[in-house]
Amino acid sequence: MADALDYKGSRVLITGASGFIGRRLCRRLRELGADVEPASRQPPSSDEDAHWHQVDLADAAAVKRMAAELRPDIAFHLASQVTETRDRSAVLETFHANLASAVYMLDALAEHGCGRIVQTGSLEEPEPGDPVSTPTSPYAASKWAANAYARMFHQLWSTPVVLARLFMVYGPEQRDLSKLVPHVITSLLLGRDPQLASGKRPVDWVYVDDVVDGLLALGVAPGMEGLQVDLGSGKLVPVRAVVEQIYAALAPERAIPWGTVPDRALEQVRVARVEESGEQLGWSPQVGLDEGIPATIAYYRGELDAKRLAIPIA
Repeated sequence: MADALDYKGSRVLITGASGFIGRRLCRRLRELGADVEPASRQPPSSDEDAHWHQVDLADAAAVKRMAAELRPDIAFHLASQVTETRDRSAVLETFHANLASAVYMLDALAEHGCGRIVQTGSLEEPEPGDPVSTPTSPYAASKWAANAYARMFHQLWSTPVVLARLFMVYGPEQRDLSKLVPHVITSLLLGRDPQLASGKRPVDWVYVDDVVDGLLALGVAPGMEGLQVDLGSGKLVPVRAVVEQIYAALAPERAIPWGTVPDRALEQVRVARVEESGEQLGWSPQVGLDEGIPATIAYYRGELDAKRLAIPIA
């Protein structure tokens, strides 16, 4: 797919550039010859781009200044406050970090004529077009509303926005070690028991490099404005099966401590429409769990051996 991706010389803004997906997307875009402009609330690390933009996207004036200065050809809006909690305390946090920031980005980029805006959504959102569906968490509500604003910007003002709905992304370099795959892997590598619910939830797991490939295609594919594209595997695999795969690789003799934490309420079960994604975009996932989980284990093993991971004390 990379041969068909024409990014050479394009100025590309990436929000959430310090995140799991953002770091890998930045690297790929540089390889493709893009002029990458990374932005994040976090300061750059020593190995990140000298052109780093540290900005609070919940500050409308700061977003406008950044857009006016950079005037990107293409923008990937990946920045997001991800939380699985159903607690009311997350409402204002996700409103500002996910909804307000997305609206500020859309408004500023529309004003300065960005040629393509790729905005990311989540499998936690209600299904598009379902009039009775209700978001099941503050995070889901904020992402759903942000994408509703994106559709409005496209319909009313022809803003060239494309929506990417991401499913359960996993793989190397995920720094949030509370997420299931890195949590189980690092726990076992350290000889600890992971904290697990029942594991019954079926999930559409998608490898991070497949997601990056899909985003890159969305950035340049013609005629995509106003559409939503699913980036997932198109398969449902229970959490239990993924945990068992990790245990088989790292601790086959140990019993799996199912049910040490309760299942979350209102967990969503959704599968990516990858056939439609292929028709729309010419993209399809390439890395299955049989390849992706061993690659992820190898990454965390190397990071722990090199003492590059900060693991909370049990």
